Amino acid sequence: MLRGEPMAITFDRWVSDNDPSARFPLYTRANVGEVFPDPVFPFTRSATLFNMSEMGWRDAFVRMGAFELEEFRDNDLDIIGVFGGYCYLNASVTRLFGERAPGLSWEAMDAQFFGTQPGIPPYVQMPGDVRPDLSEKIGAWLGFVLTAESLPELVDDQAETKRLRAARPDLSAMSDEELLARGVHLYGGAHMRHLFAQHLHTTYASTVPLGILAGITAAVGRPELVTALISGVGDIDSAAPSMAMWELSRQARRSKTLTALFDGGSAGLNDRLAAAAAEGEPDARAFADAFNDFLYEFGSRGPNEWDSARPTWETHPAIALAAIDRMRLVDDSADPSGHQKVLADGRPAALAEMRAILDAAGVDDETKTQFEMAYAAGSVWLPGRERSKTNCVRQVQEVRVAMRELGRRMVERGHFEAVEDFAFLFVDEFPAFFADPPSFKARIAERKGQWNELAAHDPQFLFNEQPDFPAAWTRKDAVHYEQLATGDVLAGTPACVGVAEGIARVVLDSNDPTALGPGEILIAPFTDPSWTPLFVPAAGVVVDVGAPMSHAVIVSRELGIPCVVSATGATKRIPDGAKIRVDGTSGTVTIL
Repeated sequence: MLRGEPMAITFDRWVSDNDPSARFPLYTRANVGEVFPDPVFPFTRSATLFNMSEMGWRDAFVRMGAFELEEFRDNDLDIIGVFGGYCYLNASVTRLFGERAPGLSWEAMDAQFFGTQPGIPPYVQMPGDVRPDLSEKIGAWLGFVLTAESLPELVDDQAETKRLRAARPDLSAMSDEELLARGVHLYGGAHMRHLFAQHLHTTYASTVPLGILAGITAAVGRPELVTALISGVGDIDSAAPSMAMWELSRQARRSKTLTALFDGGSAGLNDRLAAAAAEGEPDARAFADAFNDFLYEFGSRGPNEWDSARPTWETHPAIALAAIDRMRLVDDSADPSGHQKVLADGRPAALAEMRAILDAAGVDDETKTQFEMAYAAGSVWLPGRERSKTNCVRQVQEVRVAMRELGRRMVERGHFEAVEDFAFLFVDEFPAFFADPPSFKARIAERKGQWNELAAHDPQFLFNEQPDFPAAWTRKDAVHYEQLATGDVLAGTPACVGVAEGIARVVLDSNDPTALGPGEILIAPFTDPSWTPLFVPAAGVVVDVGAPMSHAVIVSRELGIPCVVSATGATKRIPDGAKIRVDGTSGTVTIL
């Protein structure tokens, strides 16, 4: 869509880049690489990255008592950053939260966000890090986290973003300037800042029970139990689309008409379904109605769904249909609700086992109480994290459809080559662009070319103080690993309990999962919510990167699919077509 022929990088700085923080010098692609896998567009950088992401994150930290606003720069990004075009998270800030929080540590935060990624340098204390006054505030907040029984404010936010979708105006009747104003307001306005602050607040809150459970289970020699304790908790918003897709896949599987339409291949499938429905074919009409309902409810989901220039299921229904197509090939035994029930039913057993272990080990009552509180809190905050994210991406979708309408018009008028070219302009450039569109043609073309150069390279995973120049990065197609042989074991991070054996199928793009057959093991480069529907037809999942707090890791625990993340180089080291065993309890992959 936006990619062209990759070229060697000929520049040192992308137009969206900022200067790194001297106070908080360690930056990483961990976690953010899964939700912002592509270079950051100028529109995203100027419309939302500071006003929404940075300021919302700061608001969350102040609410937790972890930082004061004066600790951050006034007019630049600190908690996040853009270097060589790619979005990074500030690991120093996250580590400092762990150091200031009573009962936590920088190591505990690293475990949540890095998983088992190698080469992470140790924390080095800096002047101003130790703040007893803030530690006291965090302590009070931790008490709130461990005693919260519900999160009604997230339900209110959910209702508000659903009202926003229901009240979507007729975009075709709006002027160019009105479309831009709507997009900018929804992307970087006060409500988006609020939603993102809620998301970051719940994200950090969810690390608290997870960290406590991980620490206690490890202390008694049973670290593998933590996954069983937090799997199948229920009410995970990010899992709901997969459940809905499953029902659609059953319609397709049961109908001879729909089976024939799907068997015709993914190319043009949406048009064939629409034509059959228009002709009055009953199964096609029923499917079309159900699919339209699905797109209305879940159309905001897709790859890189935080970025308004990237596709979603509503803007590109073929992506959703491709996932449904994979699901329809498996029988009813793959029903994710059944898998979820197995995990949900297993939680009480894991809880009873841990209680017995704690009793046998003579663990003190205070630790037992902390364990019980963390177990209960996990059921509140893990679903809350996914709800807070869903609320954000639902509002981003309203930005996306407005800006795509603007882009469509510019293509129609000959000013853009593609609808998404709006993303190559900064917000403050649009007035001049509206006045004289042809004068921006060369600028857009140059930025698009540079974006493609960056997208063809692997950014460095982590840096301290100053990033490498993009010219020093390795091209993605030049990264080589020695493939694993029979008997070799690849270690990663356990994501969802269970063992699965099957044929390994390397899939590099969630938009095109057609290589994945029913019952095969999905080997993916990273996990974002656009991948999770592909977990359902797979017997198991292995991912190059990821950590316990990855969105799709939480979803895999809800869908009940054996999963290993942070299996470095899996997509290049595991031979496509090999028979493998995935052990989601131990976090290992064995070549059979």
